[in-house]
Amino acid sequence: MGDVFLLAFLAALYPSLLAATTVMLMLPHPKRLLLGYLLGAAMTSVTLGLVIVFALRHAGLTKTTQLTLGPSEDIALGCLALIIALVLHSGRDRKLVERRRERKAAKGEEKQGPPRWQQALGRGSARTTFVVGALLTLPGATYITALYRISDENLADPLTVLVVLAFNAIMLMLLEIPLLAYTFAPDWTPKAIERFKRKLRERGRIWAVRVAAVLGVLMIVGGVLNLLV
Repeated sequence: MGDVFLLAFLAALYPSLLAATTVMLMLPHPKRLLLGYLLGAAMTSVTLGLVIVFALRHAGLTKTTQLTLGPSEDIALGCLALIIALVLHSGRDRKLVERRRERKAAKGEEKQGPPRWQQALGRGSARTTFVVGALLTLPGATYITALYRISDENLADPLTVLVVLAFNAIMLMLLEIPLLAYTFAPDWTPKAIERFKRKLRERGRIWAVRVAAVLGVLMIVGGVLNLLV
């Protein structure tokens, strides 16, 4: 069961969630926007998660998941995380982005604006962020893998519900942490957010490298240990 919650931390780094949280923190009234997004995201993620995990159990697919999901997937995901860390550390992604911009400029292509969901977040409406959160938080590969493993555990129904809720609480912690900070430390939080923005611009790449490297190592070690046991 421990690997399920490791997957939850990995799912918390989903690119669209990271981008949405960063955008909302930079807009006026971020607390209201974050709350709207969290409610929409939780509604979609928890509902679909419960539907999927109980559908898998009642369909009798647990034996299949034992064959298709296992330590090898942990090792593969860990290697992928380490590759991401190496690419970010080397700066090769910057070179690729720059080359793409040069090719577009040579072809005379107009510069594209941000995605529509980011434009919607920029309007600063809690109702809008609720809709965006609900639409963007469809189960990804990491969440689906975790749901398969939860169904394999054959837990009692109430405990299964609690595990899915706990997974989502971890997965959406990037929204929950600033919300809690705004609630319990309303004077300190805006100043801390400004410092965070400055640090993110200065050291965001270093943080991303470290997080990806740590997650990669943990998943590889966990996969190897599961193979040996």
